[in-house]
Amino acid sequence: MSNPYREIFRAPGAKGFSAAAFFARIPIAMAPIGIVAMLSQTRGEYGLAGAVSATFALANAFVSPQISRLVDRLGQRAVVAPATILSVIAFVVLVIASNQDWPAWTLFASAFVAAAMPSIPAMVRARWTEIFRARPELNTAFAFESAADELVYISGASLSVGLSVALFPEAGMLVSTIFLALGTTAFLLQRSTEPKVHALGSDRPQHSAIRLRPVQIITLALIFVGSTFATAEVSAVAITKQLGQPGAASFVIGVYALGSFIVGLVIGALNPKMPFQRQLLVAVGVLALTSLPLLVAGTSIALLAFAVFLSGVAISPTFITAFGLIERRVPEAMLTEGVTWIMTGIGIGMALGAFVSGWMVDNFGPSNGFWVSVVSSAVTVLIVALGQRNLSGARASDATAVKQAAE
Repeated sequence: MSNPYREIFRAPGAKGFSAAAFFARIPIAMAPIGIVAMLSQTRGEYGLAGAVSATFALANAFVSPQISRLVDRLGQRAVVAPATILSVIAFVVLVIASNQDWPAWTLFASAFVAAAMPSIPAMVRARWTEIFRARPELNTAFAFESAADELVYISGASLSVGLSVALFPEAGMLVSTIFLALGTTAFLLQRSTEPKVHALGSDRPQHSAIRLRPVQIITLALIFVGSTFATAEVSAVAITKQLGQPGAASFVIGVYALGSFIVGLVIGALNPKMPFQRQLLVAVGVLALTSLPLLVAGTSIALLAFAVFLSGVAISPTFITAFGLIERRVPEAMLTEGVTWIMTGIGIGMALGAFVSGWMVDNFGPSNGFWVSVVSSAVTVLIVALGQRNLSGARASDATAVKQAAE
C-alpha cells in the first residue's frame, strides 16, 4: 500500500511551499504568548501584557479575512508581501517600544498594526487546492496541514516563552518576527504553485465569503470548537497547580495536541468516503462525547493526561473536514477568504474559551473549567446538525455565490 503523504509531495513544488509555510506560520503561536512574556518582564504588568496581546490577536482575527479577500482578487504575491512587510515593521517597533520603555499607547498601536500578518495556513491550503482540486489527495493534504498546525501550536508557544526566559525578554518576539519575514519570503518565492486569480466578474460586486451560508455555519461551529481547545489549556494549568505539580501542565497540554496530531494523520491516510458534512457531524459528536471524562479527571496527573488525550482525538478530524467542506462549498474566487474565516472562528473561540474557562476556574474551582468544553462541544453538535442541509449542497457557482452574498 502506497504512502498517501509521499504521493502528495510528489507534486512539483509541494515540498518547497509546504516547508516555507510551516516556518511562516510559527508566529501564529509565538507572537501572542511572546508579547506576554516580553512585556511581563520589561514592564512587570501582566494586565498590560495581556491587553496588548489581546489587541494583536483580536485585530488579526478580523483583519486577516479582509487580507485574504484581497488575495482572492489580486493574488498571493501582490497582497501578502506588503502585508507582511507592514507586520514585520510593526513587530520591530513593538520590540523597541518594550525595550526602550516607550509610552503604553505605542505598544497598543504597534500591536494593532502588526495584526496585518496574513493567514499563511489559508494561503498554503489554497495552493494545495489548486494542485488537487476535486481529487482525494486534497483531503490528505489538508490532514497534513492540520497536523502541521498542531506542531506549530505545540512548539511555537513553548519556544517563544523559553527564549524570552533563557536569553532576554525580547528574544521570543525577535525570533518570531524573523520566522515571519524569512518564511513568508521563501513561501512567496515559490511562484510556480501560486493559485491563479479566479475573478467573479468585473460587472458584479465582490461581496465577502462570510455572507455564504456554509461559511457562516462552519465558522460559528469552529468558534465553539476553538473554545474547547483553549479551555483544555487553561484548566490543565489550574488543575496541575492545584495538585502541586505545576510543571506537569506542559506535559498535559502536549498530550492533548498529540492525540489530535496522531488521529489527524490517520484520517488523512484513510481518506474516508463518507460525505464531508456527515464526517463533520461525526467528528463533533466524538468531540462532545470525549469531553465528558474531563469532568472527573482532576484527581491525578495520570487521569488528567489520559482524559485530555482522549478529548483531543477529534480536534484534527474536525478541522480537516471543515476545511474540506469550505473547499467544496465555496467558489474558487472566494476560497482563501473562506478558509481564513475558519481560522478566525478558531481564534475567536480560543480567546473566548480562555476567558470563560478562567472565570469558571476562579469562581468554581479548577475542575469546573472543563464544563466550558462540555457545553461548547454540545453546542457545536447542534450547529452542525442543524446545518446539514446547507452543508450538503454542491459548490455554489460564481453567479449564485454573488447572489447569496448580496442577500
